[in-house]
This record gives sequence, structure tokens and C-alpha cells, in this order.
Amino acid sequence: MGYFKLKERNTTLKTEVIAGITTFMTMAYIIFVNPAILHAGGETGIPMEGAVIATCLGAGLMSILMGVITNTPFALASGMGINAVVVFTIIFGLGFTWQQAMGIIVIEGILVTIMVLTGLRSMIMKAIPMDLKYAIGVGIGLFIAFIGAQEAGFVGLSSSTAVTLGDFTANYTQLAAFGLVLTSILVAFKIRGGILLGIIGTAIVGMIFRVIPVPTEFISIPSKESFSTFFKADLVGAVWSNGMLNIAAIVMVFALFMTDFFDTMGTVIGVGGEAGLLDENGNLPNLKKVLLIDSLAAIVGGLFGASSITTYIESASGVSDGGRTGIMPTVTGFLFLVSIFFYPLITVIGGGIQIAEGVTKYPVTSPALIIVGFLMMGVMSKIDFKDYEVGIPAFLTIIIMPFTYSISYGIGFGFISYTLIKLFRGKFKELHPLMIIVSALFALAFIAEATAKKFVG
Repeated sequence: MGYFKLKERNTTLKTEVIAGITTFMTMAYIIFVNPAILHAGGETGIPMEGAVIATCLGAGLMSILMGVITNTPFALASGMGINAVVVFTIIFGLGFTWQQAMGIIVIEGILVTIMVLTGLRSMIMKAIPMDLKYAIGVGIGLFIAFIGAQEAGFVGLSSSTAVTLGDFTANYTQLAAFGLVLTSILVAFKIRGGILLGIIGTAIVGMIFRVIPVPTEFISIPSKESFSTFFKADLVGAVWSNGMLNIAAIVMVFALFMTDFFDTMGTVIGVGGEAGLLDENGNLPNLKKVLLIDSLAAIVGGLFGASSITTYIESASGVSDGGRTGIMPTVTGFLFLVSIFFYPLITVIGGGIQIAEGVTKYPVTSPALIIVGFLMMGVMSKIDFKDYEVGIPAFLTIIIMPFTYSISYGIGFGFISYTLIKLFRGKFKELHPLMIIVSALFALAFIAEATAKKFVG
């Protein structure tokens, strides 16, 4: 185990395994949510069982690869948000086939990979001011907590105020509340594996009170049709039709590129900081390897038919349980592979409760996300909010992420505001050239996305 530097990072094999299991439990919802989005009631043409196998295999293989090659605690799976863009914008809105949509994902992944191999992606990450790096971590924590609060049923939707108090008379909300109290107590007492124990305890109570079902079977064997989405991506048809380039496809490649690029950057900074792996300049050792695996994962996701695979913010749950090395995502990846055969059991624990058409709650795992969000808020004290030149951009970074349900939007608002404030105050020399370039690209991406939406609607 010398390769994984357990002693150097003050961890143990047992801790890493527990952290890997915890991460899997908080990510397991993707096994059900991603195929449901990609399948979209059969209207996309993507087979449900094929999407399930693609999701599990993609997440499993890339998480293991990340753990073994980079020795960092980052697990990967199909990215939420991007999968919705694939279905509702590219397929339904622009009229592409699902094979062409996956081709767009592959092309976007190739572009990000080129950025990594040239070193440009690492250079951009190193050009970010420390206060903004801290803000990214805090914003992700708040985002995770907001997702957890929604999935628990604590937060409901309102036509007048956007969000409102959830329905606490619902049994799933009550179960989530119990899980939050249990997990909070375990974490407050600093019990190793407290988050995982909270998930297990919540699941048991949920079964006892019949909020979630007791599994009647545990093993299922995938059929040959399960692999029907693999290697069907149409790269040529994605961007070339009727003898000319498809401008709408080019716009979508650029929009997905920006989202994938900066979502991962934010996750690496936020989770890496929580794990104590960043150096004094806020940079991660082995950064280029981490970014390379992440960019290759996007390509694999498109080739498998699982949408873009990316580094997951839920990795923070395993880090909060003590995960510090590549063993953690390796365990998570192994469980994703095994989950192909244990679909019924995972449906109970990691799956959700559908309360209405298109509305699902996750009372077992949502409390873990809320606690993880809390744990990531600690670095907020390191941000100098008295310095408005960086305090305002940091604040925008933090609040825009949960408000827009997007990590990349938060980073974009932070970068653009930081650059504009420095320029208008005549402090051009304090700006790294890459910050100016990236801010301009973010502005273009926002304009491109707005244009695409107008084109669709």
C-alpha cells in the first residue's frame, strides 16, 4: 500500500474503504437518474437497460482509473446537467439523433483532452486567485447542501417565490429529517464512517416503517441488449450535415466544453481542499493526471452512450469520511461495476421515491449531502470579504452556483466580475492574462447558450 501513501496522508485502508462505500452510496442515484433522463420515456431512442449498463460501467472504469493512476479521492460518473442538455436541448430541441448527441460529447471531450495535454487547463487553474479558489469550494458546498435539501423534501417549489418549505407531513421528508439528525450526531461525535453509518441507519429505519421497500431480490443478470448503446456515437453526423458544418452543433460543443471544463475545475479545488491535498498556492499535486483522466472520461461517456462522465462533487462525502487516497474512488468504482448485478438492492438504498411524474426524492442519501455541504463551508473564513475587489466576486461565485444549479455559472460570474472590477479600477497588471481570456470566453459562452435557447424556443 506504499503506492497510495496511506501513512503520509494520515489514513488507513479501512478508512479508505469506508470512504469509498460512502461516496458510492451518495452517488448511487446516478444509476437510476441518468438512464431515466437519457431514456426520457423512450422518446430519445436510447434503451433504458443499455443506459443503465453504460452508466455503471463508465462510472466504474473511470473511477478506478482515477484512483489507480492519480492516487486522488475523486470518483466519476455521468454528469447531471449535461445529460439534461443532451436530451432536452440537443435531441429534443435541435433535432439530433442520440447517436449524434453522443458524438458531440465525444468531440467536446477531445477538445478538453487537448487542453490538458498542452498544459493550458492546468495553467488556467493556477491563474485563479486564492480567494476565488476558496469561494469555489464554499459555493460547491452550498450547492451540495441545496441539492440535499431538495432531495430530502425540506425545500419545495413555489410559483411565486421559486422555493418554499417542503411538506413535512410526508413520510419521505420525515425519514430524511431523522437521517439528518442521526448523521449530524454521528459526525459531531467525529465517529469514523459517520456519514456511511447515517445512510445505513436511515435505510434500516425507512424499511422498518415501510417508507422504502425491503428488497425482495438482490441479483439481476444483464442481457445482451444491455450493451446496445456502446460505440454508437456519430462524430461526423454530429457536426456535418447536407455538405456543411452544423452551426448549432458547434455552439453546443462550445457550451458543453465550458461547462465540463470548469465544473471539474471547481470540483477538484473544492474537494481537494477539503481533503487537505492542495499546496500553499491552492494547487493540487498530480493535477495534470487528474484532468487527463477527467477529460478522457468525457470521451468514454460519449462512446459508451452514458453522456459525459465527469468528476463528482459527491466525492466530498467520502473525503468527509476520511478518504485521502486513490483507494477511495477505486472502491467506489468497483461498487459501480458490481452494482450491475445488484440492481434491485441499490434501487432500495440509493434509489429514490417517485412522488409525482418527474419528481423523485432521496430520503436515505440526501442527509449525507447536507452534512457534506456543511463540512465544505469551513474555508469561508479564509476569504477576505473586506477587500471588495475579491470579496464581491467571491460572493457571486458562492451564491450563483446554487441559485442557477450550475458550478460553471458560479465560476463564470466570479471570474467576469473579478476581471471587470480590476480593469475598471485600473489594476490591469494585477490580472493574470489567462483570467482575462477565460472571463471573455465565459461571456461568449453565456451569449452562445442564450442564443441557442432562443434558437430552440
